[in-house]
Amino acid sequence: MAQQVPVNDRQEPAAVPSAAPPSGRVTALRLGIAVLMALPAVVLRLTGTHPAPVPAMVLFGLGVLAAALLLMWAAETARADIAGPLALALLAFIAVLPEYAVDLYFAYAAGSRPEYTAYAAANMTGANRLLVGVGWPLVMLASYLAARRRKVRPGIALREHRRIDTAFLGVAALLAFEMPISRRIAWPLAVLLIGWYAYYLFRISRCSEDDEEELVGVPARLAALPARRRQVTTVVVFVLAAAVVFACAEPFATSLVDAGSSLGIDRFLLVQWLAPLASEAPELIVAVVFAWRLRGDDGLGALLSSKVNQWTLLIGSLPLAYLAGGGGGPLPLAPRQVDEVLLTAAQTVLAVVLLLDLRFLPWKAGLLLVLFAVQFALPDQHARVLLSWVYLGLAAVLLAGRLRELRPTARALLGRIAGDPH
Repeated sequence: MAQQVPVNDRQEPAAVPSAAPPSGRVTALRLGIAVLMALPAVVLRLTGTHPAPVPAMVLFGLGVLAAALLLMWAAETARADIAGPLALALLAFIAVLPEYAVDLYFAYAAGSRPEYTAYAAANMTGANRLLVGVGWPLVMLASYLAARRRKVRPGIALREHRRIDTAFLGVAALLAFEMPISRRIAWPLAVLLIGWYAYYLFRISRCSEDDEEELVGVPARLAALPARRRQVTTVVVFVLAAAVVFACAEPFATSLVDAGSSLGIDRFLLVQWLAPLASEAPELIVAVVFAWRLRGDDGLGALLSSKVNQWTLLIGSLPLAYLAGGGGGPLPLAPRQVDEVLLTAAQTVLAVVLLLDLRFLPWKAGLLLVLFAVQFALPDQHARVLLSWVYLGLAAVLLAGRLRELRPTARALLGRIAGDPH
C-alpha cells in the first residue's frame, strides 16, 4: 500500500510512474488532427469566404481550439530547454494567447464600434471566472480521484514559491476594484497592471526552486527528440499556431456576436462563456492530467500563473487595443460590465484567501464551484452585486483564521521565499 502523506507537510505524494511517450506515428497523427481542425478556418480566411454566423462560429471556434492546443504542446516542449518557475509562467502566458487575441480584437473594434465595448469586458470576466470557478475545481477533482486510487490523503499542497503567484494575484485583485468604482479601465491602472506583471516575471525568474515535471503525450515525444530537431520543431509549431490565431481571432469574435442574434441567445453571455471555453480548454486539460498523475501543484500552479497574467497583462492591454482601434480615452464600462468586473474581482479575492496557506482542499474547490454555479441561478445584475458581497464576506471570515499567512505572502512580493537562497 502506498504511504500516506499528510497534506499539512506541503509535500505531494510521489507521482505515478511515467507512461511511455506516444510513438512517432501517434504523435504525428495528433499533430495532424490539430492541423486539420484549423484548416477549414484558415481556408475560409484566405479565400475571403463568409459563411453563415453559426457555421462560422463553429469552424473558427475549432480553429481557435486547435491553435490553443498547438501552443500548449509547443510551450510544454520548450520546457525541455527552459526550466524553473519562470518557464511555467511563460507557459501559462503562451497557453492563453488565443484568449488574448479574441479579447484584444473586441477592445480594438470598440474603438470605432462602441457596441463592442461590452464584449471586451464580457470575454475578460468570463475567462477569469471560468478559470477559478471551474478550472481549479476540476484540478482538485482529478487530484482527489487519483489520491483515492492510490489510497493517499486527498488535497493539493502547493510549494513555497507559489506564494509569489498568490501575493501578486492578491495585489492585482485589490487594484482591480478601481475599475467598477471609476466605471472604466483607466490609463494609470492599465500601466500599473502591465508593470505589475513585468515585476512578477522578474521575481519569479529569480526563484531558484526546482519546478520540473514529467511531460506527457505529444510534448513528451517531442522533448525526446535531439536538441536541434526538437527546437526547430517547437519553433515551427509555435509559428503555425500563431498564424492560426491571427487568421481565426477576428472572424471568431465577429461570428460569436452574429450567432447570438441568429440563435436568439444573449450575445454578451455567448461571448462571455463560449470564447473562453474554446481558447482555454487545452490548458485546463493539461492541468487536469497533471493532477491525475498526482502532480496537483504543477496543474494548479499553471492555472494560478495563467490567472495572474490574465488579471494583470490582459486587463492592462485592453485600453491599448481600444486606443489603437480609434478610441479616444480610457475603455468605458457600461453598468452591466461594472457588475461583472466587480463579481470577478470579488471571486479573485476569495481565491487568494483560500490559497494563503498553500493548501487546496476538496471543500475549497467545492466552495468555488458552488458559488460559480449560483450566478447562473441568479441572472439578474443586482444579484451579481449581492453575490460579490457574498464572495467578499466569505473572504473576510476565512482571512481571520489565516492572518499569520499574510506576512510570508507579503514577503514573497520581494522575492523572499522560505528555503530560497535569494
